[in-house]
Amino acid sequence: MSNRTDIMNRTRSVVAAAAAAAGALVLIADPAGAAQASDPTHYVRPTIVLVHGAWADGSSWNAVTKRLQHQGYTVKVPPNTLRGVATDSENLKAYLSTINGPVVLVGHSYGGMVISNAATGNKNVKSLVYVDAYIPDAGETLGQLTGAEEGSALNVPDPSTVFNFVPIPNGGGNVDLYVKPELFPQIFAAGIDPDKAAVLAASQRPLAASALEEPSGTPAWKSIPSWALIGTADKVLPPAEQTYLTNRAHAHTVRVHAPHLSMVAKPDVVTDLITDAARH
Repeated sequence: MSNRTDIMNRTRSVVAAAAAAAGALVLIADPAGAAQASDPTHYVRPTIVLVHGAWADGSSWNAVTKRLQHQGYTVKVPPNTLRGVATDSENLKAYLSTINGPVVLVGHSYGGMVISNAATGNKNVKSLVYVDAYIPDAGETLGQLTGAEEGSALNVPDPSTVFNFVPIPNGGGNVDLYVKPELFPQIFAAGIDPDKAAVLAASQRPLAASALEEPSGTPAWKSIPSWALIGTADKVLPPAEQTYLTNRAHAHTVRVHAPHLSMVAKPDVVTDLITDAARH
């Protein structure tokens, strides 16, 4: 048998094993988890899933993750691909389907768009937490909500003054948007250590430009209790707009003097909000 044929056969075996494992996740429940869920007097500590926003990655949650793990919570920080509302939401929905038991789903910034769509119809999600986040209604877009109130440094007449454009191969003219590194600290991280802000600017992940105008679907916050944190020094999503969105969602809301990256600037406050949602 040639090396090429041998590799192909082994690859097929891996794929088949993965498919069988995925099926097993659906068919086999955790007996201990099932026993706890059937006992209404037994508190089942939820899994906390943290979803990052645009121009960030999972490391933006590091300080909060550390604090939650220290309190004994299972924390998961899946990557948000930043390709568009529908794609990112479906990816998160698939990820959530692999978690047994109750879930507290947390989204920062654009991550709020994603969790609002991904949690719809998922009975395991017991609460939603929005951190400086978009809380869309059906049909609303990222661009629409960003510009609904004055004050966003991203809502400018000429986007090229804020963003660098990188073509997406075979993207039909779509481009990736990067916030200009020299502007990133003052827009996203004012008040955060300059060296840390510079690292965040250098490691940002881009958002596909088409995501700005992609409408949201049916939002989960209409059926799932919500918590929210508003950073009063936010220069991305104006605090006035955040206040409107949190009021509309009837979210349990706290305010803190922090920039858009509240979980980096004020991780203790963000952690407290999440654990409050987890205990209810």
